[in-house]
Amino acid sequence: MEPATTAEKSLGNSHHFRFHAPHVHLSSVFGDDWFGTKAEGFARFFGTPTFLIAQTIIVAIWIVLNVANFTQFDVYPFILLNLAFSLQAAYAAPLILLAQTRQADRDKVHTDADARHREELAQAHLERQELATKQSAQILSLLEQNTKLTELTRELSERIKALADEIREKVVA
Repeated sequence: MEPATTAEKSLGNSHHFRFHAPHVHLSSVFGDDWFGTKAEGFARFFGTPTFLIAQTIIVAIWIVLNVANFTQFDVYPFILLNLAFSLQAAYAAPLILLAQTRQADRDKVHTDADARHREELAQAHLERQELATKQSAQILSLLEQNTKLTELTRELSERIKALADEIREKVVA
């Protein structure tokens, strides 16, 4: 049996994320510092049910307090509330874009690594097919040799039988 190929060795000796390892050191477009990480965390939080429910409750309380005249800090048409929404939108949109960009960068790197992994698997498969083809050819060659040897053995056995019969006839006669 032939020694294992490079692809077979690498498939057997490492984990399936080995193509991702070279990209671990790469930082995203906005960096992996505390700001980038926190900004991405906030952007992810903006889309959660917890955030939406909490914001709805806060806005409802805000409106009820001002409409029911419990307080007069933001009377109708709720200009301060609109300003708060504008400020939130001004920060939320870039943070969401930042999170999407960072995720797109990670997805691209993982897609590239997965493609290289599939290519290596395909190469290893081709090598195994070539090896199987060689082994099949060797088996066919050995079968042909075995058939020839069997035929030769049969011919020699017939020749020996004929000679033995000839010797017996001469000895008996």
